[in-house]
Amino acid sequence: MTPYLDVQHLTKTFGALTLFRDISFSIGEGQKVGLIAKNGTGKSTLLSILAGKEGYDAGDIVFRRDLKVGFLEQSPAFDPEESVLDACFNHQGEEEKVLKAKQVLTKLKIRNLQQKMGQLSGGQQKRVALANVLLTEPDLIILDEPTNHLDLEMIEWLEGYLGRSNRTLLMVTHDRFFLDRVCSVILELDDHTIYTYRGNYAYYLEKRQERIDNRRAEIARANNLYRTELEWMRRMPQARGHKARYREEAFYELEKVAKQRLEERQLRLKSSSVYIGSKIFECQYISKSYDDTIILKDFYYNFSRFEKMGIVGNNGTGKSTFIKMLLGLVPVDDGHIVIGDTVRFGYFSQEGLQFDDQQKVIDVVRDIAEYVDLGGGRKLSASQLLQYFLFSNDQQYNYVYKLSGGERRKLYLCTVLMQNPNFLVLDEPTNDLDIVTLQILEEYLQDFPGCVIVVSHDRYFMDKVVDHLLVFRGQGEIKDFPGNYTQYREWEKLTSTTSNTSPTSQTSQTSPTPKASYRHDDRRRLSYKEKREMEQLEREIAALEEEQHQLEQSLCSGTLSVDELTEKSKRLPQLKEELDEKSMRWLELSEIAS
Repeated sequence: MTPYLDVQHLTKTFGALTLFRDISFSIGEGQKVGLIAKNGTGKSTLLSILAGKEGYDAGDIVFRRDLKVGFLEQSPAFDPEESVLDACFNHQGEEEKVLKAKQVLTKLKIRNLQQKMGQLSGGQQKRVALANVLLTEPDLIILDEPTNHLDLEMIEWLEGYLGRSNRTLLMVTHDRFFLDRVCSVILELDDHTIYTYRGNYAYYLEKRQERIDNRRAEIARANNLYRTELEWMRRMPQARGHKARYREEAFYELEKVAKQRLEERQLRLKSSSVYIGSKIFECQYISKSYDDTIILKDFYYNFSRFEKMGIVGNNGTGKSTFIKMLLGLVPVDDGHIVIGDTVRFGYFSQEGLQFDDQQKVIDVVRDIAEYVDLGGGRKLSASQLLQYFLFSNDQQYNYVYKLSGGERRKLYLCTVLMQNPNFLVLDEPTNDLDIVTLQILEEYLQDFPGCVIVVSHDRYFMDKVVDHLLVFRGQGEIKDFPGNYTQYREWEKLTSTTSNTSPTSQTSQTSPTPKASYRHDDRRRLSYKEKREMEQLEREIAALEEEQHQLEQSLCSGTLSVDELTEKSKRLPQLKEELDEKSMRWLELSEIAS
């Protein structure tokens, strides 16, 4: 494999803050590499250094001679007066390049190639920048959060485009489906050091856990030996021979290992004090449109208690407008939204919160509340909430202006949760958050005892959190789907395959099949037997999911014997197969019932 990039002993600091120290790695021709790290530990800085946009303190960066590098920044800047087409590349009248540009930009929902860049939103400018990188055909593509501002359709297109391409790739992304399907090497930046995993994201998770377990065992062994050596050091007379001095030096090396800490959360944050009544909200045949764009048309929905709903759809179909209407921030044209008396919304918006940069992080959260009542006599302080979301004690007493973009988003999230809402409304919460924080947020939402609505293009996140979808298809068409995103895609493929294989002779030209709508008068109803089957399936699926949860906890506990481990490892794939089979049957019945 031809080496494209070789990084040796690279160090970068900002004053007293060390981002990484003495890190080394290489990228070979054709490799697709994902970079993972917590917010504020230097992911974007490292990409900027490699792209030649930022300097470094020590080390060597060597590219293959004449290598062409393309770089997508998180916040690209353009001349506001140049056109979209000129911003992509200096086409110089080459018709073939212009045609290619049109194809790529159309896939990214940029259709007016003569529009001035200053007239585009930040998200549209990011998509033009992405098109620019792809169209200039570099040997090495460096991408910083390429899926931000892309809808699901665009993400899946880009996933296929990069997956099929033989170009070399280095990227930072929080989209774990994207990482898993595109990347073949994962670099993890952790504790100022870089670790290399030669596999996809699923492989990385497995090997990272092995690394942590091994490190934990090493620290435990060092602690045991340290206690013995410490006793010897205390008893040792002042006059020490050569062997004693050697043992003393070894003691200090051992002490360094023993005093290391692995930064891991040992508990899940669960609250039992959140109360929400049986009446949540009811959309009573609401309508909303802007000029010729229909957002909702006579839409009815009665939200259930404890429901965790995901909202998906292409950009511009009205997802954010819908939740702003729910929150009373945007008026409806017709109809009514009736909110229950006990509902307390916590709203995490795309726009974020404007902070006072001279305020300390801890004070931002304390301005909301000093503590949250978790019930059962338990309280969660502002500092404990920040610590739960991986703000160290030092970071909590730092000023806001020192935070990275991802850390500011994380702080905003903490201010929303500190309000102790019983109904969380999260609009694109995964943008700019690192994967570790996303895992923490997933756990929090899974355990949250209230209601949740999430608007997100992060498929992995949606699968973990939601159990129900509203799919916005544009022009007021909304699909109400009882399942998560992956189940929806499977159902979509199944229905697409079924419709494609149906005999054309069965279709009457004079009586076309009506499109799906909110009226069910002409559709087949569930029989009594099917209703009982559906109820039984719900009970069985719940029991299987609980068994799966217990099984996964046991497998991760590290307390099982070899025989128990083998037995439970065999049961897990059988369990997943049963769950898939029963879930698919439940979806078939629910489609008839809907």
